[in-house]
Amino acid sequence: MGWNPEAEEFQGLVAGEGWAIELTEAELNDFCRLLGQLAGTMNQMASELMDEEKIAVEAESDLLWVQVEGYPEAYSVQLILNSGRRCEGFWPEAAVPGLVQAAKVLKVF
Repeated sequence: MGWNPEAEEFQGLVAGEGWAIELTEAELNDFCRLLGQLAGTMNQMASELMDEEKIAVEAESDLLWVQVEGYPEAYSVQLILNSGRRCEGFWPEAAVPGLVQAAKVLKVF
């Protein structure tokens, strides 16, 4: 995940293994906000679910859709842009803790 405030149109960057998507500032803001909300929801659900139960939770804005799926302590993230470029991204369970942490410290939302 990256941020370049000097870029003309696409200030943000999200990437996974073998792919990358440039994001506008508004898209990056929405992604970080929604990812934080979903991560919080997964933490809250830990006490509500049985150990073997998986869950899928989604959130969206006018610009993008984000889904987390798996167990509260280990889940994947999927991103779909709703406007313009119509891109998709996916992070497996192993990449998500770093992604969530990066979203918290990249910018202050």
